[in-house]
Amino acid sequence: MNDTAATSPTQSGAYSNSPNSGWALPTIQPDISGIRPGRSEADLKIWNILVTQVARIGEMNGWSKSDVAGRIDMPTATFSQWFSGKYDGRLDTQNEKVERWIAAVEEMAGVSATVPASPGFIRTRTAGEITDTLVFAQMMPDFVTITAAAGTGKTVACRQFSITRPNVFMVTMSPHTKTVHGMLVELATALDVTQHNPAKLVRAVGRRLLNTGGGSLLIVDEAQNLVDSAVDQLRHFVDIYSCGVALVGNEEIYSRFSRHTDGPSYAQIKRRIGKRVRLAKPRAEDINALLDAWAITDPDTRKVLTGIGMKDGALGQIDKTLKLASMTAAANGKPVDAAAVRAAWSNRDVEGM
Repeated sequence: MNDTAATSPTQSGAYSNSPNSGWALPTIQPDISGIRPGRSEADLKIWNILVTQVARIGEMNGWSKSDVAGRIDMPTATFSQWFSGKYDGRLDTQNEKVERWIAAVEEMAGVSATVPASPGFIRTRTAGEITDTLVFAQMMPDFVTITAAAGTGKTVACRQFSITRPNVFMVTMSPHTKTVHGMLVELATALDVTQHNPAKLVRAVGRRLLNTGGGSLLIVDEAQNLVDSAVDQLRHFVDIYSCGVALVGNEEIYSRFSRHTDGPSYAQIKRRIGKRVRLAKPRAEDINALLDAWAITDPDTRKVLTGIGMKDGALGQIDKTLKLASMTAAANGKPVDAAAVRAAWSNRDVEGM
């Protein structure tokens, strides 16, 4: 194998060929001696260009060689040999894979540059009511329920509360974690509790909630996925370990524990609910707050977006539509206006879903 030093020049300021760098350029080049398919002088020249580009992209994004191999869809061992100059197979085939990946990365970088970031947390009226309810649940401590239509910001408000307040833990339930045991395992992970004996999980989770140095709060998002016995287990934590619990989710939570629902387990839970928040549809003032955060001032554009925000998906629909409209407008060199928003909404094709 030819052990000649790599001759490809490094772009000034783009990448350093330092041996201390995780992406130091290879010190040898692929052997192209003899007449073998896919290993010509042209293939070698392309390889020299590609390794520099790959190193630059990997370094810039903080990706390891294993990360890049996975993104290229190339076995890690094959990529390692290709990058180091030791690959002995068809160089042209691997070069083509890398070229396609680099083109995709550059295309995505160009697209992402046109996509505006969503506004940060906005304290809408709904977010304020949710925050007040969570404060109540943590201070008392008590059992509360928060039900709101999809896209109205309930999860965002709860997440903001959990990351800005001490002793607050947030977990998200799914059909996979709907049972008592599945929920307990999820809680143990969120609370950093290690307990391999299923029979001791309840006590281990309860003690963690009790020993937080102050009033603790457990926010359970997507709680409509939980079976009744799992919800009753959460009631047990409130009773025995004096922690607040907030059940957060869709309308099913409200209807399940409404006064029309009978049964002993429901009665035990219903009488412990200290406060409820219920929002069946988005509020116009919340939509206005979001449009202000997006700096949408044109009355026609605000009117179209308000109509979109009143549909299923609410504030989330506005956010997604504005991002698509911004991408399209940037590509055409035009501002985001009512026409761009209508086109983006039509292009998304989610009406009536």
